[in-house]
Amino acid sequence: MALLINFFFGKPEDWKAYFAREMPDLDVRFWPEAGNRDEIDVIACGWLPEGEFNTFPNLKLIVSLLAGPDHLLHDPAVPTHVPIVRAGNPEGDEMMTETTLLHVLRHHRNLPAYAAAQARSEWANLPRVPARERKVGVMGLGLIGLAAAQALAGLHFQVAGWVRRPRAAVDGVEVFAGRDTLDAFLARSEILVNLLPLTSELENILDAKAFAKMPKGGAVINLGRGGHLVEKDLIAALDSEYLAAATLDVFRQEPLPKEDPLWKHPKVTIMPHASRRVEIKPMMPRVVHAIHCLSEGRPLENEIDRKLGY
Repeated sequence: MALLINFFFGKPEDWKAYFAREMPDLDVRFWPEAGNRDEIDVIACGWLPEGEFNTFPNLKLIVSLLAGPDHLLHDPAVPTHVPIVRAGNPEGDEMMTETTLLHVLRHHRNLPAYAAAQARSEWANLPRVPARERKVGVMGLGLIGLAAAQALAGLHFQVAGWVRRPRAAVDGVEVFAGRDTLDAFLARSEILVNLLPLTSELENILDAKAFAKMPKGGAVINLGRGGHLVEKDLIAALDSEYLAAATLDVFRQEPLPKEDPLWKHPKVTIMPHASRRVEIKPMMPRVVHAIHCLSEGRPLENEIDRKLGY
C-alpha cells in the first residue's frame, strides 16, 4: 500500500520515522514527489492543487489533515466514490476550545472597550455581570463546537448551540436545530461564536439580518471560515453601535490585505488565523488507524458526510 502525504506542518523525517516504526511495509511518499501515481492508495493532506486528484486512478481513501474539509469538498477533481476521513481529534480540539474561552471572556468582561478607553486616557466604568447571567451562542456543535460549548457551560455561562439538523440533547447546552430556530437562537445570544463548517448553505450566514436579530450591544466571534461573514454588514452593525465588538480569526482572503478596513476598525480584533496549531504527534496515530481500517476492510471512523459538508 502506498501513502502520499502533502504535509504543511512537522518535518518529513518525523513523518517518515513514525510510519517506519508503526507501518514498516507502507510505501510513504511526500508531495510533490508522488512517483507512479497508479500506485497511490491513500492521500493524507489538507489540499492538493486543483485538478491533481484526478491523476490518481486507484485512490481508495483521503485523510483530511485540516479541521474543515471544505478545500476537499469544493474541489471537483476529488473522486466522489473515495471516502474522506478526518485525522483530527474526535473529542474536539483543545486549542480551539482555549481560543473560544479566551475571546468569550474578553467580550464578557468588556476588554475591547477597556482598551479603547485606555487609548483615550479614560477611567471607564463599564457594566460587570457574572457568567451565569451571560448568554453565549455557539453556531455549530460538531467535534470542535461541542467541546467549546461544554467548556463554556463549565464556566457557568448560559450556553446555547445552533445546528442545522436535530441532534441529541447536550448537558448544559440548550440546542436549537434548523433554520426555523435560528432567529430565536440569535435573539438570545449576547456573545455569538461561529464554529460552523463552510458549506454553500451556510455561506454568508453572518449577515445584516443575523446581526439585527442579536441583542443590542452584542459581540461576534468568527472562528469558522471567512466565507461565513459578510464583512460590510458587520462594519455597518458596529458603526451604528448596534453591535459592540467583534473578533475575527478567519477571512475570505488570507493574509488579510493591508488596505482592508477591518484592520483599523476600532471595534474589531484581528487574529491572523491563529486559533490553533496543527500538531503532528496526535494526528499520526489517527492517519495510521484510518489506513489499517481500509486495508483490513473495517468501517472507517470520522468519515465526512459529503451531503452534509462535514
